[in-house]
Amino acid sequence: MRRIIDLGDLKTEYVICSCEGAAEEALMDILLDNNCLLFSRENLVGHKVTRKRKAVEIQQEFLNRDYSPHRAIVVRILDSRSEKFKLSALYAERHDVYTIRTTPEIEMLLIIAEGKAAAFRQQSKSKIKPSEYCKSVLKMGNRVKSRNFWLEYFVDINMLLQVIRQYHQTKSDKSELSIYDLLKEEYR
Repeated sequence: MRRIIDLGDLKTEYVICSCEGAAEEALMDILLDNNCLLFSRENLVGHKVTRKRKAVEIQQEFLNRDYSPHRAIVVRILDSRSEKFKLSALYAERHDVYTIRTTPEIEMLLIIAEGKAAAFRQQSKSKIKPSEYCKSVLKMGNRVKSRNFWLEYFVDINMLLQVIRQYHQTKSDKSELSIYDLLKEEYR
């Protein structure tokens, strides 16, 4: 029987951090480099985040190892609610998986940082996606999908932490884990 763990276990166990895209990867790197997360690079498997997202890829690349006496916990950072991720029975018994949602899209952090959250909500009634809003309305173009853009935009860690907190306060489904939940208590 699997035991139920809380996110506090991320402080002591090994972590495999799987990011959906370049933006998520950049944000996690910024937070890791500034020691803002419950886990650090030292307990991050390979000392870096990965873009591998499929369960079979994670199993082959990371879970065929002996982490004794510790365990490896998979932390998935993505916006999709429909993406399937199921470890095979052998791995599912030994490794917990946490899904961290950036719903509707990670670009919401840019919209909040630009002070345009209310304007976006008004315009989003027409079903415009946050990435499209950033590209066209905020005139950020395709750079919003670039790792370097995110690293440069959030060079000020305090600004990033502020928009993560604001996003958490305004998100509709508080039962879903978000990047906010991965922050150390002093940064919440």
